[in-house]
Amino acid sequence: SNPPSTLPFPPQRPFPPPPARPAPHPTPPRSARPRRRRRPPLPPRPLHPHAPPCRLLSRLECARGPYTLLLLLRLSVPPTRRSLPLAVSAASSLRLHLPLALSLHAVAVTRNLLPFAHVANAFVSLYGKNGLPDSARRVFDEMPTPDVISYNALMDGYIKAGRLGLAMKEFHRMPQRDAVSWGTVIAGCAKVGQWEEAVALFDRMRGEGLGPDDVALTAVLSCCAHLGALEKGREVHEYVMQSRSRPNVFLCTGLVDLYAKCGCVEVAQEVFDWCPVRNVFTWNALIVGLAMHGHGTVAVKYFNRMLVEGVRPDGVTFLGVLIGCSHAGLVDMAKRIFSEMEGRYGVSRELKHYGCMADLLGRAGLIEEAMKMVEKMSTKGDAYVWGGILAGCRMHGNVEAAEVAARHLLELNPEDGGVYSVLAGIYADAGRWEDVARVRKLMDQRIGRRNVGCSSITTDQ
Repeated sequence: SNPPSTLPFPPQRPFPPPPARPAPHPTPPRSARPRRRRRPPLPPRPLHPHAPPCRLLSRLECARGPYTLLLLLRLSVPPTRRSLPLAVSAASSLRLHLPLALSLHAVAVTRNLLPFAHVANAFVSLYGKNGLPDSARRVFDEMPTPDVISYNALMDGYIKAGRLGLAMKEFHRMPQRDAVSWGTVIAGCAKVGQWEEAVALFDRMRGEGLGPDDVALTAVLSCCAHLGALEKGREVHEYVMQSRSRPNVFLCTGLVDLYAKCGCVEVAQEVFDWCPVRNVFTWNALIVGLAMHGHGTVAVKYFNRMLVEGVRPDGVTFLGVLIGCSHAGLVDMAKRIFSEMEGRYGVSRELKHYGCMADLLGRAGLIEEAMKMVEKMSTKGDAYVWGGILAGCRMHGNVEAAEVAARHLLELNPEDGGVYSVLAGIYADAGRWEDVARVRKLMDQRIGRRNVGCSSITTDQ
């Protein structure tokens, strides 16, 4: 017999052996396997009724895109107050689509959608952008409760049509205004040359505690540049630095133009180099500013840098470079740039470019070359062209060419007293006193009373 167990627990029974696994069935060949029945495809999800017009809006580069959109609206899905403004926005992209806009207006009247403010606002904006402020006004007057967007669209239409007075009238009768309202009228005043009024509106806007948008800031910077209000421009610059972490290209161009026109060319260069983004207008503001203040060599330097960075120059760029070459006496460089304008850069020569070349050649004493250039022009010379030649004749005492230039200038403007004075001075330098008396007598007969000149300065008080 087995001895008794000394374990603290009774012995366990041994585990039974695992059952034997059945042999696997042989795998049938692929051709013998039964095919599973595929589920039928789910039906396509029905498109929202407004999906086709919305998708088509992304393809509006095609000239017939809006017409296709109108076809979809008419044939497939009736327009709604949500889809119709999209179609109106598409039609307002080009004046070519104005007949389409009229058709959409008729659709809105038929479907009784004009009582909705955002639908009516779309038509007010459409007519304003296409230079039809009276039509925009009729839509505005039919609105039951026009909102601030309605007033902004109407004022923008008036300003685009040159009716600043009516825009200001609507601005003053608005129940409430936003930043767009102020920016619209400030830009409108700047557009027509009412720079003091624009700056006053900007100060009034800031006084009411409303932050200006980029349109208002760009417009008031332009006004400060034209007025020479450097301190006010610095105030706007400080506000831009505090409120804009990355100013857009329009603000950057406005700041460069401000300092360049006010003679702070070093600051203009610093602001230009600081600008996060630049376009051709930014380059033009700096190049023209440098040229006007006698920094012709630096202007040419920035012109070459502009070409290296791949920015394509335009007519204003060449005008600034030619002015800079004229003030710096860079005759050969100006000739080369002037000759390459059309062939290399594809920029047509205008009368202002010929005027710069005439002034440059006249300053250099190349009067005969300037006269030959004018003879080869496809159009007749204007006051800038002949004025540049006359100024060169005054510097170098060329009486014969001065008489020709003065005759052309007086044909353009017989009451220009400056031409008589310059011609009399040229005769006096040549000792032809009889001609001096004749010119002065002729000036008194044709002009009579002369306008009194005036100047203005700004002090630091």
